[in-house]
Amino acid sequence: MDFKLFATVFTTIFVAELGDKTQLATLLYASDASHPKMTVFAASAAALVLTSALGVLAGAFIAEHVNPKLIRWVAGLGFIAVGAWVLLSHE
Repeated sequence: MDFKLFATVFTTIFVAELGDKTQLATLLYASDASHPKMTVFAASAAALVLTSALGVLAGAFIAEHVNPKLIRWVAGLGFIAVGAWVLLSHE
């Protein structure tokens, strides 16, 4: 196992997930006294594992069919677009 890659991916995903809507939804379910905490944890963990697995499978499929340089450009432009939208949007 490549531990440097593991640490990089873990840190990136961990920071990205802090305070996002998934974590907030889990927090809301766990805050209900009638919901067993281990069930909430197991269900949210399973959902995150499944979505990560789908991401890996989709990434592997895309990597076989699309030029990596194009993927980097599309991802970079996507992040720039989201950032601009967040900065320019009005509530």
